[in-house]
Amino acid sequence: MPKRVYIETFGCQMNEVDSARMLTLLESVEYTAAGSVAEADLVLVNTCSIRDKADQKIYSELGRLRRWKSERSGRIVAVGGCLAQQEGKALAKKAPYVDIVFGTHNIARLPELVRRAEEAVASVEVDFSEDTSHWDVLPYLPEGASSAMVTIMQGCENYCAYCIVPYVRGKEISRPAGEIISEVRKLAERGVAEVILLGQNVNSYGKKEGEIPFPELVRRISRVPGIARLRFITSHPRDLEPETVGLFSEIEMLCPHIHLPVQSGSDRILASMGRGYTRKGYLEKIDALGKARPGIAFSSDFIVGFPGETDDDFMETISLMEEVRYDSSFSFRFSPRPGTLASTMPGTVPPDAAGERLRRLQLLQDRHTRERLEDCVGAEMEVLVEGASLRDAGMLCGRTACHKMVNFSPDANRSGSFRRVLIRTAGAHSISGEEGAPIG
Repeated sequence: MPKRVYIETFGCQMNEVDSARMLTLLESVEYTAAGSVAEADLVLVNTCSIRDKADQKIYSELGRLRRWKSERSGRIVAVGGCLAQQEGKALAKKAPYVDIVFGTHNIARLPELVRRAEEAVASVEVDFSEDTSHWDVLPYLPEGASSAMVTIMQGCENYCAYCIVPYVRGKEISRPAGEIISEVRKLAERGVAEVILLGQNVNSYGKKEGEIPFPELVRRISRVPGIARLRFITSHPRDLEPETVGLFSEIEMLCPHIHLPVQSGSDRILASMGRGYTRKGYLEKIDALGKARPGIAFSSDFIVGFPGETDDDFMETISLMEEVRYDSSFSFRFSPRPGTLASTMPGTVPPDAAGERLRRLQLLQDRHTRERLEDCVGAEMEVLVEGASLRDAGMLCGRTACHKMVNFSPDANRSGSFRRVLIRTAGAHSISGEEGAPIG
């Protein structure tokens, strides 16, 4: 009887790609994807530890898996990712029914660890290493997928005061350019039309290893036959150089959207966070990007309630948001992470005050997002189809080049990954329309 694995992924896009790679690795020990936890023999939880809320959510899920495991002999529970890397043996002690705990640098060992678990041998593997052999494994890709993420580097060495990533992902390691381009070619051969390049800070790609610079990597990938759209995330504002900005005017297939995390609009808080840029410098880069590609969409990250943040500091963030008018953003209340500099800083912002600031910021973002979406009504836009709409089974969904989600009624006489959609209405987070003329 075939063995089944169900992978639950928490956190960022990097975790999503890691999970897809884990699924491919597990095929070597005869596991195939399960549709649900109930039908699985192995449940693997790929974790995030960026905020305390994520930790709590994961431990709550592990509590449910304890009951799941007790219902049938031979079931296996594995925990990987950032929380596993951070807690290691402590996690195994808190949840002794977990069979495998493995960190961010031990993905390639997963088949071996599962074999051991099948023999009732528990494992905790969280050592950092230079082993990047898991990059040789093509991440699992659903049949007919039109878009795929490609890891170009892992780790981070910025050590922002609030961030746990350098401690759980390790030092920056860039993947050889040849391997990246080879993976992109394989994806194109499978029909993938859009590639998203992933790294904690893509602007640092190749600098330590003497690889080609990031802009040149983008140019080479843009010449791979079959790839029609190209994106990258994430860029650290401090390291966003003019040559990379210039790519948006140089390469038409580079999508007119950039995620540029600012975190705060206050110079005082930015300095305390260790971000390495000023409000003025950030806005100058926003302006340069807008000139390089008129109409480019911006998204960002914000942290409110950072230690020492005053009402005036917060209003500086609000005013920056009003100036940029982001298409979307991710915003969070500050969560101290063990081992980071910010966890020891004085000036804790009361939870009620931080919560109210977050509410105000998110309401403003909701307004800007809706306005940006309403601007699309009446336009005909090219959409890359991602699949059936969750809103209506009779509709399809996909994204525009500027990363807006579109739900649309398809023309039954047309097919293909790209559709031309006439936008009729705008909602809170997406736009809707109907298919028009074919692309090309």
